Amino acid sequence: MDPSTFDAAFWATAVAIFVLLAMSGFFSGSETALTAASRGKLRAQAERGSKGHQRALDVTEDNERMIGSVLLGNNVVNILATALATSVLTKLFGQNGVAAATLIMTLLVLIFAEVLPKTYAITNPEKVASRVALPISLVVRLFAPIVSVVRVLVRGILKLFGVDTDPDSHILAVREEIAGALQLGHTEGVVEKEDRDRILGALDLNERTVEEIMLHRSNIELVDAASAPQDILAQILQSKYTRHPVFKDDPENIVGVIHAKDLLRAMHKLLAFDGATADAIASFDVMSVAMDPYFVPETTTLDDQMRQFLKRNAHFALVVDEYGGLQGLITLEDILEEIVGEIADEFDEDDVNEIEMCPDGTYLIDGAMTIRDLNRAHDWNLPDEEAVTVAGLVIHEAQMIPIEGQVFSFHGFRFEVVSKEENRIAEIKVRPL
Repeated sequence: MDPSTFDAAFWATAVAIFVLLAMSGFFSGSETALTAASRGKLRAQAERGSKGHQRALDVTEDNERMIGSVLLGNNVVNILATALATSVLTKLFGQNGVAAATLIMTLLVLIFAEVLPKTYAITNPEKVASRVALPISLVVRLFAPIVSVVRVLVRGILKLFGVDTDPDSHILAVREEIAGALQLGHTEGVVEKEDRDRILGALDLNERTVEEIMLHRSNIELVDAASAPQDILAQILQSKYTRHPVFKDDPENIVGVIHAKDLLRAMHKLLAFDGATADAIASFDVMSVAMDPYFVPETTTLDDQMRQFLKRNAHFALVVDEYGGLQGLITLEDILEEIVGEIADEFDEDDVNEIEMCPDGTYLIDGAMTIRDLNRAHDWNLPDEEAVTVAGLVIHEAQMIPIEGQVFSFHGFRFEVVSKEENRIAEIKVRPL
């Protein structure tokens, strides 16, 4: 080996290689820290006046551009370092220098430019992100034109293969990120099942419609406007509900909603202050205390409906289909129960629990129970895209109206029809296969 090989140019090249490796480590660690950092924690620190955390928030606003710039810088320094190493080692070992450069640079890049910086960054991503945000923001600005061209080129190539990309899409969807974190926390025992269900229930309000949780019209207690006031008063006093839709001539023709308290006030005033006789009570017009009915489409999302309830200071709405036909009713309490679970009061029946454990290990379930409630109760994952209730799921999968005693197996569960009421499945036994 010629001693003149180790001249100033050799040492300058060696120093350049190690500088490039350090830059590669910086890019790798920065990418890991900026992508792993919690935006919630960054925002909390930024609101306390931390400029570094605010820069980290700004630079991660467009994740695709940030990651593209970091990857571009990382690849440039890695390729340049490898080329310089190959040049130096070829002078030292001749043709064997290429193999030596490949082996040595692979080890150096793997250890010092990938594993080591990424391991350090992942231990405290928010802290590292705040420190690297300023230089990375400069790199993003420097490589912005190149990254933009690469973006257009990549999307063009993908479009040729029939893959459309959304220019405004984010790499991580917030809802999926939160849901995944909650599921992981529950699996590890950090998050209680009830807490997980509440948060996921709130997140799902925008994905579900009033049709899924409404009280079906067959279960609505309607008041006939033509009935005698005494009969209407008796019906409302015997009911567990405080609000009752009023129809005229046809149950589909809802003309008002009576609140029990309004009716009782009117009756009390009539008896106590006006000295009313039986004839006066019999001639009392219940429509004088009825409120105007509030109708909502069955396709309204729960999130929108809750906002409308709060905006209108209302708790009660009638659900109609696209033709204006009455389908059911929904209350603010129904929506809140999707978040906090069943809300029972002193007027609710004792058998509100729709799931009964049988000695043989199966679960006896009310056919009207929603699939979502069943999934939440047992951490199951029965699909609810095609049907809302368990009975609806059985009918959908069976493609028929089953008879009592009929058994079906699908989605990893066994379903046995226990009882029916006319064409409605009343009770079903369910157990995992």
